[in-house]
Amino acid sequence: MTEHTPGPRYTPLVQSLPQTVPFVTPETLERQRGAAFRARLGANENGFGPSPHAIAAMAREAAEAWKYGDAECHELRMALAAHHGVPAEAVLVGEGIDGLLGNLCRLMIAPGDRVVATRGSYPTFAYHVAGFGGEMLHEPFKGDHENPQALIARAKSSNAKLVYLSNPDNPMGSWHDAATVQAMIDDVPDGCLMVLDEAYIEFAPEGTAPPLDVSDRRVIRFRTFSKAYGLAGIRCGYAIAHPDLIASFDKIRNHFGMGRVGPAGARAALADQDWLAHVQAEAATARARIGDIAIAAGLQPLPSAANFVTVDCGGDGDLARAVLAELAARDVFVRMPFTAPQDRCIRISCAPEAELAVLEAELPAALAAARASVQQAQARDATAP
Repeated sequence: MTEHTPGPRYTPLVQSLPQTVPFVTPETLERQRGAAFRARLGANENGFGPSPHAIAAMAREAAEAWKYGDAECHELRMALAAHHGVPAEAVLVGEGIDGLLGNLCRLMIAPGDRVVATRGSYPTFAYHVAGFGGEMLHEPFKGDHENPQALIARAKSSNAKLVYLSNPDNPMGSWHDAATVQAMIDDVPDGCLMVLDEAYIEFAPEGTAPPLDVSDRRVIRFRTFSKAYGLAGIRCGYAIAHPDLIASFDKIRNHFGMGRVGPAGARAALADQDWLAHVQAEAATARARIGDIAIAAGLQPLPSAANFVTVDCGGDGDLARAVLAELAARDVFVRMPFTAPQDRCIRISCAPEAELAVLEAELPAALAAARASVQQAQARDATAP
């Protein structure tokens, strides 16, 4: 008989963390349900696909996959620097915004350090903060918009090290204009860094993003190839900030986190701005189509500057969760905000017409079934002893 031995000795911090995953993937849900979705409308992916030039570049680079990737992602950094008109030393490439946020928290957050964000905003950021022992402080949405003034005030009063804003916002699709965002940057307190997540910026109206100023030490900006460029599967994002901050990531990042195929595709995608314009037009058409589908079903679509539309179901979180479940039962994958009162909504990603046609066909029945199930639950609660 093998003598019993203790298991791994986890750190006290890890032992204190819940067993959680920020997002359950549609593949996981499909395995659980034993069937594929007919409409994949929940992950904010770009179903219109990447540039054909990006696909060809990745195919060519696949033959070189026996080599490690360039730890500096030099060619992609140079291309991004030229595209944005900033020095290459102000650009960092990483494993999507998620990976870069994790490295930022590793760089900045020690146990007990405070971080300010909007309650219900991007949960992966909170996941990383918790993973390094930080204390997350939340401010509520204001009219389904993140509240820059409240976020800054909380950062000042709490001596926070990081303050996070996504613009455009996920999950609501709302946005602030460049002047509002710049005013927030200008008001960041000493010793605090503003984390500006611009994952959806390519879908936003002109005048949403303030000018890039890499001499400003108060802000780091994150962008991605996962959304408008249609390359979510290669996990390639980038940060733009003061060169000193960018250089500090070299102390802690995974220097071989990027392979060869992804950056090659990203470079080709960046060079094909005509395809980007095509995707932007398709997304605008899809946003309008989703809005029409929602209105026809008696629901209210919210204005969006992203590649999704958040739809008010006209009730509370129980109703929205029931709608989500009924759509899933009809092979339609969507997601929803997870904190009240934004959880009255569901969030529907832009997609090609074939998938939106499935949504149009299934939403009325899903909504009716959801309302009936909520009414039945309320009746049971009312008669319970």
